[in-house]
Order: sequence, then C-alpha cells, then structure tokens
Amino acid sequence: MFPSAPLLQLIVLSLSAHCALAGARITTSLYALSLHASEFTVGTLIALFAFFPMLLAVPAGRLVDRVGIRKPMLGGTLAVAAGCAMPAWLPGLPVLYVAALLIGTGFMVVQVASQHTVGAISSEAQRTSNFSWLALGFSISGFCGPVIAGFVIDHARHSASFMTFMGFGILAALLTTGGALRHMHAPKRASRAPDTNATALLRDPEMVRIYFIGTLLSSAWDLFTFVVPIHGAHLGFAASTIGLVLGCFAAATFAVRLAMPWIARRHGEWHVLTGALLLSVLCYVVFPFTARPAALMFVAAILGLAVGSSQPNMLALLHMTAPPGRGAEAVGVRVTIGNASQVVLPLAFGGAGAALGLSAVFWGMGALIGAGVPIAWRKAMRR
Repeated sequence: MFPSAPLLQLIVLSLSAHCALAGARITTSLYALSLHASEFTVGTLIALFAFFPMLLAVPAGRLVDRVGIRKPMLGGTLAVAAGCAMPAWLPGLPVLYVAALLIGTGFMVVQVASQHTVGAISSEAQRTSNFSWLALGFSISGFCGPVIAGFVIDHARHSASFMTFMGFGILAALLTTGGALRHMHAPKRASRAPDTNATALLRDPEMVRIYFIGTLLSSAWDLFTFVVPIHGAHLGFAASTIGLVLGCFAAATFAVRLAMPWIARRHGEWHVLTGALLLSVLCYVVFPFTARPAALMFVAAILGLAVGSSQPNMLALLHMTAPPGRGAEAVGVRVTIGNASQVVLPLAFGGAGAALGLSAVFWGMGALIGAGVPIAWRKAMRR
C-alpha cells in the first residue's frame, strides 16, 4: 500500500534531514583530510556526530511524548541546517567539532520523532509496511548524500558541499511547518511503571544476544562510512569516486530492504542475521585488497546487502522478545547502544589506523564481527 499524505511528508522530511547528515559526514571527513588531519582526528569528528545522540536520545523521546512532534522536529532540522552552514562560513578545523555535534544531535531528534510517530499512528497490519517505507527513504538519502557531496566537492569546493546540505536541512525545516504534517498527532505513551528500567532488559539473556548481534552489524555499517573516505583518499580516489562507493553501499541497502518481504517469507530472522554476519566478515577481510574503484564498489555493495538486511530483522526480534508493553523501550536501548558504538569505534579504529594502518582496522573489525557468528548460527539451527 502506498503511504498516506501525512506519512509521505514525514518520510520526505526525514529523508531530507538524513541526506544532510550523510552528506555532511563525508564532507567533514574529506575536508578534515584536506587540512592534513590525522586518522584519529577524523575519527574524533565522526564520533561527535553520535556523542550527544548517545546521551540525549531518551530525553528527546520524553520531549516528543510531552509536546508532540512538530516543535522538536523543527528544532532538530534547524540545528542540522545551522551545523551544515557553519563550516561554509567559518573555514578551518575547529568549527567542524561544533558542526558535527549540531548536525548529529539535530538529526537524532528528527529520527526519534519520526520513528515514534510512524509506530504510533500505524495499525498493527500497517506497521511493518510503514516502517519499510521509512527505511527505504533512509536508503535513498544514504545514497544521495555521499554522491552529491563527492560531485560538489570535485566540481566546486568543500564549502559549497556544506551549503548544499544546509539547503536540505532548510527543506526539512519547511516541511515541519505546513502541509499534512500539521494534522498528524502521535498519541501519548502510557506512563511507565516505577519498577521498570532499561537495564532490566539487559538482564534477559535472549535480549542480550539480540543486542550483541545487532551492535556488531550496526558497527560494521558505521565503520564502513568512517573508514572508506580515508581508504579512498589514501588510494588517490577523487571525492566523487568515494561518494559513488558509499552510494553503491546505500543502493544495496535499498535493494535488500525492498526484497525483504520476499526474503522473510522464506527465511527466519536468525537465518538472515547469520548470513549477514558471514558476508560482513568476508567483506572486511577483502577490503584491504580493493585498490581499484570498481572492486571497492562491488565489495561495498555486498556489505550493503548484508547490513541492510539486519535492521528489519532486528526490530522484528526485539518486538517478539521484549516484555509486553516495552517494545519501544527495547528499541530505545538498541538506539543508545548503537550511538555508543558510533562514538567508540571511530576513536578506537582511528587511533589503530594511525598506529597500525588501515589493513589492521579492516581485519580487526572482521574478527569482531566473526565473534557473533557462532551465536547467530546456533539460534538459526534451532528454528
């Protein structure tokens, strides 16, 4: 079923904000590298995109519950636009730290509000379909952001790329102020019982397994977006070529999510996650040997197929396994863990890349992902 007008506006709004985030992230990496920043400095900058979201995702959700979606989303989109504008007007490395914090935090507010709203306004029969539409929107923006950034940088300069993504942030802000979104209201959640807390979910062994596998696969995604610009720059690739590599990855996530209803009818969640882990390990083992753009694009697409399949299956497992009435909280814990990994991984692997080289980073990530294969394999064989 095609999305309703309010849902379509919400998807376009989220897509615009995510395009600004994805494009600004690669522009930040390439701009910092052009200023002769080290891998650790680039890792620090990328980690800042997730630092405040890691700390503020739960308070942002409570704010949305209390005041609705429009004001938080307007503030978030304006923060994204302001963060993209700052490096264009104030050149140099220091401003990138502030910009990364603004863009990452602003987009987190949009993400929390949009995901909560889609879940809250959807009937049980429509929920999976509506979330699929939202995920497909993010795949489109994940493709467009890096590709646009690469071509603008090659044909203009880094400041023009930041200005372009400021435009996407402004477009997202305008979409919050009018149209069908004005009539979209997400119902308030019921008050949480005083004896429940998020850490209780982490005492459930089944939930821990799901979080562990989900964190490995999301880390495979996050590290790819951080390390490929560095890898491509070391190989002498143009910015547009690096953008196309990231675009191939995003296009593959779109394709696999489009096919996910067909896949889900034939394979269980743990079967899909086991295959995703195995493919991710293979890709990270091969990455250091991809010295040509076509080879890097091919491996990036395979990794996109692997990690793109993980999110729908992870969400399905969480909703099936979480205690009654705590499905959204379970997803919130997953978002917090994911943002924590986005902070830690660029710092850790950025330092490792500076000290040991990028090959060690790729293979180290492959080994880390491989640790989850036996767990997922055993769960898949029991079904």
